[in-house]
Amino acid sequence: MYQSIRATRLAAARITLQQAGLHRRTLFIPTAVRQADLVQDLYIRELKAYKPTPVKASDSEGHVQKFSKPAPPRSPEEGDIANDLKAYEDQQVEVEGQVAAGGTSATEEDWFEEEEEEEEAHPAH
Repeated sequence: MYQSIRATRLAAARITLQQAGLHRRTLFIPTAVRQADLVQDLYIRELKAYKPTPVKASDSEGHVQKFSKPAPPRSPEEGDIANDLKAYEDQQVEVEGQVAAGGTSATEEDWFEEEEEEEEAHPAH
């Protein structure tokens, strides 16, 4: 008899737990439905309603400078080129260390030459 009472007691407990679980599940089902997010809905509606302004050809005026072709370079004069070339060919070649015709040889300067101190101006102490 003890076993039968215990068995019925366990069976009754299982049934109540199962029924309670069903009730709990059925109570939470309506809350699982998506609630409306007002901010998100407003944002999506504004995104869908947004129409960008069309780009016009005159929109860049004032922001971009007008392109103008540069002036073509002036060509050198042919007569001057011939005279310059002749003058270049007639020049004497200057080589360092050689004496030019009719000139004296340039003396090499000593850049590190030190001036002598005046010893007479300052007598020894």
